[in-house]
Amino acid sequence: MERPSDNRADIRDFLARRRARLTPEQVGLPTSGRRRVPGLRREEVAVLAGVSTEWYTRLEKGHISGVSEDVLDAVARTLQLDDDERTYLFDLAKAAQPSPAARRRRKAADVPPRVQWLLDSMTLSAAFVTNGRLDVVATNPLARALFAPLFDSPTVGPRGRPNFARFWFLDDASHDFAADWNSAATITAALLRAEAGRYPDDRALRDLIGELSTVSPEFRTRWASHDVRIHHGGVKRFHHPDAGDLELTYQPLNLPMSAREAHSLTIYTAEPGSPSEDGLRLLASWAATPEPQRNR
Repeated sequence: MERPSDNRADIRDFLARRRARLTPEQVGLPTSGRRRVPGLRREEVAVLAGVSTEWYTRLEKGHISGVSEDVLDAVARTLQLDDDERTYLFDLAKAAQPSPAARRRRKAADVPPRVQWLLDSMTLSAAFVTNGRLDVVATNPLARALFAPLFDSPTVGPRGRPNFARFWFLDDASHDFAADWNSAATITAALLRAEAGRYPDDRALRDLIGELSTVSPEFRTRWASHDVRIHHGGVKRFHHPDAGDLELTYQPLNLPMSAREAHSLTIYTAEPGSPSEDGLRLLASWAATPEPQRNR
């Protein structure tokens, strides 16, 4: 049986930061006098969650193994965790348990032909598949055209596999490509934080986080905030070098492609009849044109 992951530091930082962001007024407690710490005190969280102060203090120090789901639910409600944060807390608890299956080595899954067929069938939507480390493992031609700065980036690894986290944090060109780089960077760090909660012993993930933490101050700041993101979707704006300004809606979908690691299918589309749809049509035409003819 595999030893549980030592993720006590992650548990400690996460719970302490979530406790610090709440005020007594937000949880219905009276306030009196000056408080020496921001947010709630540990004993206040313990009372609201229905546990002893000693027990909660031990939990916040990272000793989460063996804690029941009912108690975790109570702590999540007290700290007013959103759905993604609650999932992350439960993932941390799960990772702290002994596991019969080795988590450390995760062989990358091959993309089944049916998935590539699905991607290629989307001619006016940019679609691609990523793993939890945000490596792009499959794409359709329009996605390659839309994210040309990513695919052409010097951050692409030796296997030729682009990675969104490396692009946003290690390539200055990403600042020109994203209309709201700060939002893209914050979401990316939060997605990696959630993945680290699920797979704390993933060596490739640890290496990626270590690389980004060493090289990028912007990543270090966001990583330290301990924000998590699991379910996301919305609108993004890009300054594309060929198609100009684009405003696109995007939606990720869980893709059960492998039991070894999680994958997500993300689709970018434009509002019908909008200038951004015209831009996507231009990129789709460009992507469908053989390169020798394109360069004439």
